[in-house]
Amino acid sequence: MKRKLQDLTVDQLVDSFADIGVAQDQALLYDEHKKYTRLFSDMNEVDQELRSRGVKARLALLKLYNHPNMQVRVKAAVRTLAVAPEEARRALREISDSQSYPQAADASMILRDFDNGSYKPD
Repeated sequence: MKRKLQDLTVDQLVDSFADIGVAQDQALLYDEHKKYTRLFSDMNEVDQELRSRGVKARLALLKLYNHPNMQVRVKAAVRTLAVAPEEARRALREISDSQSYPQAADASMILRDFDNGSYKPD
């Protein structure tokens, strides 16, 4: 039986976020759109639980900026752009500059949209 997100510690939520990101990367690699969509929803649920616990809990995602998986890093940077904009921008710039696709393209688009005001992180 799957544990309720409310019962997990912040560290467990961050680990779950990373696990979901790795699974998303695999789904992208194998063109598994339905699986990716489900994983996207799962990541949103983890993110919402972190948000409900305040800024400090959201900032725990910053440790994922150094994760070996590029998908985990880009998702962590996007999800922390509102609470750590300078750090998130640096992480997104590094990902964009890495030319590791598709994550480099995602990072580049988020930066462009953030800079021109069409993306407003919450």
